[in-house]
Amino acid sequence: MPQWTSAVGSAQLARLLGPQRPGSGPDAPARGGSGGARRTPAYRSLADGIRTLVLDGRVPVAARLPAERELAAALAVSRTTVAAAFEELRSEGYLASRRGAGSWTAMPDGNPLPTGELVPLPPEAADRVLDLGCAALSAPEPYLSRAFEHALAELPPYIRTHGDYPAGLPVLREAIAERYTARGVPTMPEQIMITTGAMGAVAALAHLLTPRGERVAVEHPSYANILQLLRRGGARLVPVAMTGEPQGWDLPAWRQVLRDAAPRMAYVVADFHNPTGALADEERRRELVAAARAAGTLLVADETMAELPLDPGLALPRPMAAFDAGGSTVITVGSVSKVIWSGLRIGWVRASPEVIRSLVAARAYADLGSPVLEQLAVVGLLSDGSWEEAVAVRRRLAREYRDALVSALREHLPDWEFTVPRGGLTLWARTGGLSGSRVAEAGERLGVRVPAGTRFGVDGAFEAYVRLPFTLPEALAVEAVKRLARAAELVRSGGAAGAETPRSYVA
Repeated sequence: MPQWTSAVGSAQLARLLGPQRPGSGPDAPARGGSGGARRTPAYRSLADGIRTLVLDGRVPVAARLPAERELAAALAVSRTTVAAAFEELRSEGYLASRRGAGSWTAMPDGNPLPTGELVPLPPEAADRVLDLGCAALSAPEPYLSRAFEHALAELPPYIRTHGDYPAGLPVLREAIAERYTARGVPTMPEQIMITTGAMGAVAALAHLLTPRGERVAVEHPSYANILQLLRRGGARLVPVAMTGEPQGWDLPAWRQVLRDAAPRMAYVVADFHNPTGALADEERRRELVAAARAAGTLLVADETMAELPLDPGLALPRPMAAFDAGGSTVITVGSVSKVIWSGLRIGWVRASPEVIRSLVAARAYADLGSPVLEQLAVVGLLSDGSWEEAVAVRRRLAREYRDALVSALREHLPDWEFTVPRGGLTLWARTGGLSGSRVAEAGERLGVRVPAGTRFGVDGAFEAYVRLPFTLPEALAVEAVKRLARAAELVRSGGAAGAETPRSYVA
C-alpha cells in the first residue's frame, strides 16, 4: 500500500525549485575564486530547495517525488546529485522511501504540518512567537462589547423564529445597502447577502460562478488565502502582474488577459491591495470595469481594506461598483474582519438581485446562514455611531504600527526594498536578494513568523519577497524586525538550511 497521497512531476518540481535549484539562486554562496568562498555542494542545494518547498507548503507532505533519474534529467544534474540529496532528506525526516513504492515527502517527528494558507497562531503561542503571519488587529474596545450588549438586547424577537436567514437579517442588509448608497452607489437591500466573512463571500461566488476548470484572473501577487480557495475549487488561475507603482494595476496587461483568456471571473483588491498596499485610482477602476464588461467577465472587487486609509487627507476613489452603471459586471465583497475585528465573522456580497437570489438558493447546501447574534452586533455598530469611532481608532493604531515597522526596517534591514503603503494593513518587502522562503523558515526558528512571498503568487513566484503586516506595537515591531535581520544573516551565510533544533524564543 503506497504511503503517498499525491504526486509531483519532474517538470513541476523543477519549476517550483526555480532559483533554488542546485548551484543557482540569489542567496547561493560564491563559487570559489580569489576570495576563497566555499561553494555549497549541489546535492545539498537541492536538498535545501526541496526542504524549503515542503516547509513552505508548496509541495505537500506525502507527495510522491519523481524518480531520481527523471528528476536529474529535468534539473540537468547527475543522478548521483539527486540520490545524495534524497539521502540527506531521508536522514533529516523530510523524505520516506520504500522499494517499489518510490519516495515521498514527510515531516520529522514533532514538527507541525505546513500549510498553504495563512493560519493564525493560537493565542497561547504569543509569549514565544511574534506573529506577522496574519494581517489582523485586536478588537477595539469598548465598541465591540457595547455592540454585543446591543445584540443581546435585540435578540429576543429572533429567538422565537427558526434562526435561519440565508440572505442575512433584513435589518443588517438594509444598513449595509444604506452605506453603499451614501458612498455614491445606490443599493437596495435585495442586492445584499450576508456571509460568514469575506472568505465565505468569495467561496460562495466561486462555487456559483466558476465550475471546476474555469479560468479566474487574479492580480499577481494576490491574497494568499483566496488563491488557495480558488485552487482547491478547481479554478485555473490566470495571473496579471502588478506594476510595482502605487496605483498597482497594469491596464494593458489586464485588457490583454481579459480579451485573450476570457476568464469567467476576476478577483481584484483595488483598495489597499493585499499584499502590496497599492490603491487603484479612479481612471484605472473605470478602465478595468469597461474591459471586464467587454470581455463578459464578472469582476469581484474585495473591499475589506477600503475603510483603512492611513495618510491624513488621502482622498479615496469611488467604489468599483460606481463605474458599473448597468450593475451586471461588478460584484462587491465586504467584511467586518479587517476594519473592526477578525473574530466578528460577518461579511457580505453586493450584486444584482438576480445574483443574490442565486447565491441564497445555493446556500441551502452550504451553511444556511450567518450567526444571528453577530449580525445584530454589526447592526449595533452601524446604528449608534460606534462604527466610525471604532474605525478611527483602528486607523490611528495602524498608522502608528506602520510607521514603527517602517522605521525598524530602515534601521535593521536597510537593503530590503518596499513602498510605504498609504493604507490597509500590509507591507510588501523585497528581501535584498535573499530567498523569502528561507528567511521565513529561519525566522520561525528565531521566534518571528512571516509568510514568504511565494504564498501570494502562482507557481512559486515572488521567492524574493515577504509580506509584513503592521499589526504590532512599536517595541514588538522592532524586536520582530531584529529577529528577521538575524534570520536574513543566517540565510546569507548559508546557515538557515537544515533541520536544526529550534532556539529558545526570547520574550
